[in-house]
Amino acid sequence: MIIYNVTCNMHASIEAEWVPWIREHIAKVLGTGLFMDARFTRVLVEDQDGHSTFSIQYKAHSKEALIDYYENHAPELRKEGVEKFGDQVLSFRTELELIDEYNVRRK
Repeated sequence: MIIYNVTCNMHASIEAEWVPWIREHIAKVLGTGLFMDARFTRVLVEDQDGHSTFSIQYKAHSKEALIDYYENHAPELRKEGVEKFGDQVLSFRTELELIDEYNVRRK
């Protein structure tokens, strides 16, 4: 399984506008049918100098599905964010390959 991780950093002053927007964006990405699910998290770090950082992790069905996303969906979806926020949001992307997954089941 491939995890497509997008980390976004912005000044805290635009967080209130960005969070509702990214929730809609996540729904659009999942709407491509190329990902199984997504996880939206806040990165917890000390003293970010007035900035907020978030991570969105999408589980892709396969590497081929991720390539399909890059080629056929990502340009338009990324464009929406750039048009709305310009350079106010700095994003970087990472591909992760899931090796093992462990869970604790409680009684």
